Amino acid sequence: QVQLVESGGGLVQPGGSLRLTCAASGSIFSIYAMGWYRQAPGKQRELVATIFSGGTTTYADSVKGRFTISRDKVKNMMYLQMNSLKPEDTAVYYCNDAVRPGDWGQGTQVTVSS
Repeated sequence: QVQLVESGGGLVQPGGSLRLTCAASGSIFSIYAMGWYRQAPGKQRELVATIFSGGTTTYADSVKGRFTISRDKVKNMMYLQMNSLKPEDTAVYYCNDAVRPGDWGQGTQVTVSS
């Protein structure tokens, strides 16, 4: 099973940007759909961005137009570029299979606050 490690989180002011990175022990390009999830305190984990093996991307309405998911085949990494961040984006962010999630990594904390 692919092991996933997320990084790149931090504290940012509203309107700021962050880029999250997902490093995988196995090829993420063999997986049909990979996604970025987030879990805010007291809330369920939600899928916010998906990238399919063919390159098609989809986004939750709450992040559409602000977040961009991408992959680097050479580096075997996945990214989430987050722009125009809002306080409600505060959460722990995880990467995983978007259809059948496997074991979860530790995630990376994103805090949007002034």
